[in-house]
Amino acid sequence: MQWYVLRVASNKEEQVRDTLAHKMEVEGVKSVGRIIVPTEQIKRIRAGKQRVLKRKLYPGYVFMEMQSKEDGRIPDEVWFIIKETMGVGDFIGTEGVPTPMRDTDVAKMLKEAEKPEDTPNIRVEFVKGDVVKIREGAFENFEGVVDSIDEQRGVVRVIVTIFGRSTPLDIEYWQIEKV
Repeated sequence: MQWYVLRVASNKEEQVRDTLAHKMEVEGVKSVGRIIVPTEQIKRIRAGKQRVLKRKLYPGYVFMEMQSKEDGRIPDEVWFIIKETMGVGDFIGTEGVPTPMRDTDVAKMLKEAEKPEDTPNIRVEFVKGDVVKIREGAFENFEGVVDSIDEQRGVVRVIVTIFGRSTPLDIEYWQIEKV
């Protein structure tokens, strides 16, 4: 079996995945394997409150593992089930023949999709060189420039001028905001 990419309506990825999986099960289709929508968990802190959000890694796409015909086309029974599903666009490919994903792309996608759910990523929305203002802590209302970002710890190093000297401060990402 090979992996293929199916374009779907925006924000309908899970609905299409669930509908296709149900239809394939009801029809007894054996040529279709897994149907997935890769997501990641992101930890965000706003106004001192921590939230964990799910974010789609590839918005507008559903990944399907299936067996194609010898000529590379999709079996007719599978094609009709897919095309009659609401929210489905078309497969990525040329001239009506879907292009299978390369093995390296499949490995990368599956690795991202199968990360453990209990360790959400920290989403740091700053880049080196951004001018930021400190919102909380001992240096509240000081302005500085982002020097480096440690996404693992959620800490941003900000260069602040204190008494005429440039001083590096390690500050948690939720304590600063862009100016």
